[in-house]
Amino acid sequence: MVKEIARQVEIPEGVAVSVDGNTVTVKGPKGEVSRQLSYPEIEIRKEDSRLVVNSRLDRKQHRAMVGTLAAHIGNMIAGVTSGYEYRMKVVYSHFPIQLKTASDELIINNFLGERKSRSAKIMPGTKVEIGKDEVVVKGIDKEHVGQTMANIEQATKVRGFDIRIFQDGIYLVDKR
Repeated sequence: MVKEIARQVEIPEGVAVSVDGNTVTVKGPKGEVSRQLSYPEIEIRKEDSRLVVNSRLDRKQHRAMVGTLAAHIGNMIAGVTSGYEYRMKVVYSHFPIQLKTASDELIINNFLGERKSRSAKIMPGTKVEIGKDEVVVKGIDKEHVGQTMANIEQATKVRGFDIRIFQDGIYLVDKR
């Protein structure tokens, strides 16, 4: 007895989704996101105004992957319709942190009074806006926006000092 597992993802109006083999492409008002989603014995197909993620095997791993792939597609649809925005706060006590963006990285100067600057990689398709004491990371790909935010947070990680006293850094405050 073979039981099929399926998850459906609704496609809203104004969003075009195409499935070509393992590649899912989502186009919307904010842009286009394309991604390869594959797993053995799991297929993704388009039916009318929804995508169906289906597995012919009823195993724990396949049930989990069906849900994971459906969630990735849902995140892609949400990204091209409304986008993602992460707000980060710049915290310092003695040495004011100076930020500037280069082509694909954020340069962090004067962190804890260090002479050498630190840098954080900005993933493709992601915009970083620098305010007085705030950094805003925006984009349509949730993974790229989250990875850019993590890169910035890791670049300002305090090493060699007591983090209860030296709380300087750039920290996530809000996700939208």
